[in-house]
Amino acid sequence: MNEIERLGQIGVVPVVKIEQAADGPKLAEALLKGDLACAEITFRTDAAEDAIRLISRSHPELTLGAGTVLSLDQAHRAVGAGACFIVSPGFDPKIVDWCLQQGVSVIPGIATPTEALLGLDRGLSVLKFFPSESLGGLAMLEAISAALVGLKFIPTGGISASNMLSYLKSPVVHAVAGTWLATSKMISSGSFAEITRLACEAVAIVQSERKNGVQI
Repeated sequence: MNEIERLGQIGVVPVVKIEQAADGPKLAEALLKGDLACAEITFRTDAAEDAIRLISRSHPELTLGAGTVLSLDQAHRAVGAGACFIVSPGFDPKIVDWCLQQGVSVIPGIATPTEALLGLDRGLSVLKFFPSESLGGLAMLEAISAALVGLKFIPTGGISASNMLSYLKSPVVHAVAGTWLATSKMISSGSFAEITRLACEAVAIVQSERKNGVQI
């Protein structure tokens, strides 16, 4: 099972902006206590690379990726630090092609069918749909998916505990991703018990839907 398949199995991905790299292992521990064994650390702060490095060393059981990757340099640094998948907000052919050449799992962001076709052309089967709620949410995602047979999506942008269930019911949704599970404020204030609680809640939603026979 590769990293993207693993994310689909888990069903929900915390998208994390971390300000202090030293908080990385504590974040990982909190997520794992909530039975949520994945995280996407965004390159929105200077601490991202070191946080990925610390987490990959302290908690190798966590499926760890780098998000908001905007350049080849960031992709190189993320993988070098221990990220096992790369996520970008849009479709950058340079980043996607480099990841494919290196055998690194990549989930580029798309907002239109034209961008999705770029992914299909490169053999990708899972893409990020971003920013989901601003683009029309599940209705828009299912509308464009009708013409994109074989593709699944990880919607992010406006996803929360209150609407993740509706997304997870859709057969075109591989997993959902969002920032609500571990905000930078929670991390910097040491609210790791709250992160564990939110992780447990999200995992329970995924498991409940799958017990009802929904294939995600």
